[in-house]
Amino acid sequence: MKYFTRLSSRLAAVAGAAAVGFALTLAPGTARADAGFQRWIQSFENTAAQSGVRRDVYRRAFAGVTSPDPDVLEKARYQPEFQSKVWDYIDNRVNDMQVQTGQAYRQQLSGWLDRIESRFGVDRDILLAIWSMETDYGRILQRDDVMKSLPRSLATLAYQDQRRAKFARQQLIAALKIVQDGHIKPNELISSWAGAMGHTQFIPTSYRAYMADMDGDGHANIWESVPDALATAANLLAKNGWQTGKTWGYEVRVPAQYRGGKLERDNRSISQWASLGFTRADGRPLPNIGDRANLVRMAGDSGPAFLMMKNFFVLKSYNNADKYALAVGMLGDRIGGFSGLVNDWPRGYTPLSMDERFELQKRLASRGLYDGKIDGKIGSGSKGAIIAVQSRAGLPQDGNPSKEVLNYLRQN
Repeated sequence: MKYFTRLSSRLAAVAGAAAVGFALTLAPGTARADAGFQRWIQSFENTAAQSGVRRDVYRRAFAGVTSPDPDVLEKARYQPEFQSKVWDYIDNRVNDMQVQTGQAYRQQLSGWLDRIESRFGVDRDILLAIWSMETDYGRILQRDDVMKSLPRSLATLAYQDQRRAKFARQQLIAALKIVQDGHIKPNELISSWAGAMGHTQFIPTSYRAYMADMDGDGHANIWESVPDALATAANLLAKNGWQTGKTWGYEVRVPAQYRGGKLERDNRSISQWASLGFTRADGRPLPNIGDRANLVRMAGDSGPAFLMMKNFFVLKSYNNADKYALAVGMLGDRIGGFSGLVNDWPRGYTPLSMDERFELQKRLASRGLYDGKIDGKIGSGSKGAIIAVQSRAGLPQDGNPSKEVLNYLRQN
């Protein structure tokens, strides 16, 4: 019998209305059809057919798709992994709210997590962190402003984005084969702007390579079955070399003589790093002295430094960005009960707690400066509103969610 994760009332108080069993609909096309886009869809049918996609599957998938999605192109121009400062990226993703939700799911899904760990050897807290990072524990799957028609999104990229056209065509064919194989219905083929699908956001080719049917119903339903989604993520990491029972890395203290970028990204054994005077930031000894690690300092000498183990680089097989892999590792540690960083990021301002971030957004919205979601995540909309406040207050216009900005709003 298919397993659908449902939130209990106790868990809902922590996580909100998570999306597991939900209705999916095609994103609506714009009122005005695009003739060139329609010709592209018609011509690509032959390409898909030559790759083994049945024409009836193709036509059902594109039913009602008449024009490109302009929002897809806008999102393609902004990727926070490569544009945000590391502390902005981490603050939005590794915080008390995400930790508490992850810990609640850790208890709620303990039976499934036991089985997934036993089968794939990947740490449960890392899998929960990936789920949080990818879809906020499934909540993003309910958002119409984020989730889109996969055929329309990928066709838009193939038609209008030269840099991603080859990728989009390849993923579109793979997605149609997923439909053809019976894993999802055409009208339920929903994804991010780039074609990432389900709770753990797999692009179609990766889904086909790593799909895992954990609940035993014959389909790897990453859209609705959380066990399938987490198992599919575990399968990807396992097949890319995840080392069972080992961590992603350690925060370390860097001896003074090695500051200034020296040894950056060097690969040495843990015993060699220890012989150079490197120690764990929390004072504990460096374990696994025979393993190798790279020194990584994402904010230079003023921020925390890490010895990154093999599992850090395996995490990058999921998303090839240092910030992403670091956030997954840090969030996984905190879900598992470990404390956060010993050395903080060099923000240059006093950061806000998660509750204060909610308060900041509410105060900005009450003044008509912000019309986005009140979610505590400081994105471009929040930063623009903060800059407007800073301009009025005579503060440096940097868009940072600082105590100074919040205090100004409280007092004015």
